[in-house]
Amino acid sequence: MPDDLLRDASRRLGILSLLGAVLWSVGTVLYHLALIPRDPSWRSWQSSDGIAVVSAIASLGLYWYTRKPDRDPNRILHVGLVHLVWTGVALGLLLHWEPLPAQIVTPSVSWIGVMVLMFAAIVPNTPWKTAVAGTIAVSMNPVGMLIAHARGVWRIDSPMDLLVMHYQDYLIVAVATVVSYVVVGLGREVAKAREMGSYQLGDLLGRGGMGEVYKATHRMLARPAAIKLIRPEMMGAGGSSAGQPALTRFRREAMSAASLQSPHTVSLYDFGVTADGTFYFAMEMLEGMDLETLVRTHGPQPAARVVHILRQVCESLEEAHAAGLVHRDIKPANIHLGRLGLQYDFVKVLDFGLVKRQVEADVTFTQATGLGVVAGTPAYMAPETALGGDVDGRADLYALGCVAYYLLTGTLVFEGQGLQQIVKRLHDDPVPPSARTEVPIPVELDALVMSLLAREPGARPASATELRGRLDAMPMPRWTDEQAADWWQLHDRDTVTPDPYVHSGGG
Repeated sequence: MPDDLLRDASRRLGILSLLGAVLWSVGTVLYHLALIPRDPSWRSWQSSDGIAVVSAIASLGLYWYTRKPDRDPNRILHVGLVHLVWTGVALGLLLHWEPLPAQIVTPSVSWIGVMVLMFAAIVPNTPWKTAVAGTIAVSMNPVGMLIAHARGVWRIDSPMDLLVMHYQDYLIVAVATVVSYVVVGLGREVAKAREMGSYQLGDLLGRGGMGEVYKATHRMLARPAAIKLIRPEMMGAGGSSAGQPALTRFRREAMSAASLQSPHTVSLYDFGVTADGTFYFAMEMLEGMDLETLVRTHGPQPAARVVHILRQVCESLEEAHAAGLVHRDIKPANIHLGRLGLQYDFVKVLDFGLVKRQVEADVTFTQATGLGVVAGTPAYMAPETALGGDVDGRADLYALGCVAYYLLTGTLVFEGQGLQQIVKRLHDDPVPPSARTEVPIPVELDALVMSLLAREPGARPASATELRGRLDAMPMPRWTDEQAADWWQLHDRDTVTPDPYVHSGGG
């Protein structure tokens, strides 16, 4: 939730704690006045009054803590949860401290249950935190009964008495958990509903490791867009010391991405940072599917179609590499396939907002990049990237070879996850794609994919331009516009936009 909403919640917590201090004081006085007619000894100090005094002081302390302007609102809410548990302890002891004339075991909702429910409705916390703190708090009632029984002032005939008297409080905790879910959800919806520059957020399109993507509309133009929200920590802006370098990196890389004009590069309309520190990109709205969804849904693709796709990706990379930019995260999920006007199987390369310059001498920029996320996805990462060496456009070509391998075979070049992937690509030679699929693969395409997967950058095609030339020279039938149109019309119901913008940073 945004900081301003959290700070409002902190102020509400302060008011609630001040009210608690008043209730502890007034409640104790009224309790004395109510019992004096039955027992005059209640005019004097009772041992249970000490619990009320300590609790009133604790409530005043929390109120003072929330009034400090430099306090982290998240920390304040955590302290509030601790205070809720303490209130449960105090009430659990106080309600069973003195012997009562009639101790009838009957179900009832205690003041602790009321406090838990009020807390959930007024102070936003994640549901699991509310559930844990609320359960501990209401459990102080049976604990207080057990302590009173040990002191000889309460009688417990059966352990079931503890459950019978207080099960309703546990039901209240369940209700409070639902209330927390609703309150936090509303707060997040308010945050998302705010305008990102000139755009108004709409429906959620997808969610991934970097953040979330929403459908958006421009306030003045009819043009639809997709807004990608990136969490500050994913850009290396987790603290105030890292925030400015991360912002510098974001602005410079976004400006670089916005300068790319290839029709096969997703258009970046706008970018910025919200008041709560969330980075956002406004991009063109695409219809279709990413290559990962294509293979997962429809299996390995014909060699002619794979060449058709690779050629278009090369056109996007040519422009970027000529400008000194390396994508760093070419993978099936970052390559979108769809329709543009009357053209089918039109490729768009996504996430050029995370590019990096091949040579960058600016110290501020270098520091900012170092504070960011690890670039690339292990299953598609070039060996030199994994080793932290010099990276140029040939790293993108290696990743594109992995994409071609996946399109042709439906499998990764190397099996395994995370570090296993990196170790294997540093030490093992890949199996040719033709050996891992029944789909016919021309010998020339098989050899080209293997050259892209060369461990040494010098053994790969020198550039995306060279690669495109070799693809054009393939002695094989072309994938025609008619074939592409027929395929999309046949699979029209499968034409989706799952979440192609949100995969960066994945494993």
